[in-house]
Amino acid sequence: MPAYLFGGYMSEKSLRPHLSQRLAAADCINQALEKSDIAEICHAIGAATHLHNMSDIAKKSGIERPSLYRAFSCGPAGPNFKTVLNVLDAMGFRLKVTVRRGGRPARLVGSSELSET
Repeated sequence: MPAYLFGGYMSEKSLRPHLSQRLAAADCINQALEKSDIAEICHAIGAATHLHNMSDIAKKSGIERPSLYRAFSCGPAGPNFKTVLNVLDAMGFRLKVTVRRGGRPARLVGSSELSET
């Protein structure tokens, strides 16, 4: 996916993407995460990788370049969670968990239930 999708054209070989492009990439990934759509998440992360030098991402994440391309190609076997975390970290991103409003969470285990196990 071309780098121009994130707020202006930038060469895929650039080593330091502009902050505005990184923020736009982070927003795109966050929107995909909010939808919980695995294919869209892979697509967004894959697009964000094109803002960086893929050799640098491979080196920092400890994952070979061909494996990175395959992982985020939106094929039937998407990346595993460790790959996602390593690639996001290599690009300078991180995941953050927040409490969702609305929705009903799974029942919390009470202290009396813990002592019975």
